[in-house]
Amino acid sequence: MPAQNSLTTTRDAYDAAATTYAQLFRDSLRESPLDRAALGVFAEAVSASGGGQVADLGCGPGHITAYLGELGLSAFGVDASPAMIELARQSYADLRFDVGSMAALDIADGALGGVLSRWSIIHTPPQEVPAILAEFHRVLAPGGHLLIGFSASEDASCPTQVFDHAVAPAYRWWPDHLSGLLRTAGLAEVARMVREPQPTDRRQFREVHLLARKG
Repeated sequence: MPAQNSLTTTRDAYDAAATTYAQLFRDSLRESPLDRAALGVFAEAVSASGGGQVADLGCGPGHITAYLGELGLSAFGVDASPAMIELARQSYADLRFDVGSMAALDIADGALGGVLSRWSIIHTPPQEVPAILAEFHRVLAPGGHLLIGFSASEDASCPTQVFDHAVAPAYRWWPDHLSGLLRTAGLAEVARMVREPQPTDRRQFREVHLLARKG
């Protein structure tokens, strides 16, 4: 099954790289004011819509989940990599972290006030992404918000592009195309932030955050 194969490949790759990844990115928000701003807007949107639990899907070593807690959200993390989840539990023992797949979340319908998917769909083959977005819609309460982060492709005529990711096969997305998939899934875009590549960036890709709301 293609979905299982891609998930297994990604999980095994991140298991192998977990310790190095955690060391590289644990303090990444400190140097990323725009990322902090996007997360802050997301937190305010969730709170203004009634709050509720927030799932950080593809949480890695848990540093973003912990930051959401600092912003006042009741957040927990989910990741396909058991090694990542173990590191997250060791670092943030007061928070909940679960091993799981975005394609089949062990979360009740409409249970969440927010979903964060920060560079977690990039390893999903494009044909499988609509099902993932439908799962995000399922677990969100009406009025709940999704913040999804990804690397942007460069050509509107090519909505997805493969790129050389250091850990696992990955894809970039044309922002308007992904926004259209969100809309089809019942998640209406309400805002987006685009960060242009900087000279010091290893990859010269635009980074995009889309904020969407379930009607």
